[in-house]
Amino acid sequence: MYAIIETGGKQYKVAVGDKVKVEKLEAEEGGEVVFDKIVAIGGEEGLKAGTPYVEGAKVVGEVTEQGKHKKVVVVHYKPKKNIRKKNGHRQPYTEVLVKEIV
Repeated sequence: MYAIIETGGKQYKVAVGDKVKVEKLEAEEGGEVVFDKIVAIGGEEGLKAGTPYVEGAKVVGEVTEQGKHKKVVVVHYKPKKNIRKKNGHRQPYTEVLVKEIV
């Protein structure tokens, strides 16, 4: 069984036992997080899609890590103008272990 959840403006396909890195959530490590915006649920009985979300469905997970992704380097360059700018960015994330799909 799998579910497609929506969090942080993105959609993720998850199954029980998966570790997924989502946009930063306000939860401490070891805490429980519940996703209630379920776009679709699939399994042996077929796919159930919501309009826009599936009623009564939720995904329960445990926060395993709060961290930052690898650095992304952004370079701005304009030829013949002596304009060079270099910036770096590290996006924060929350790693969630999916416990159950209800």
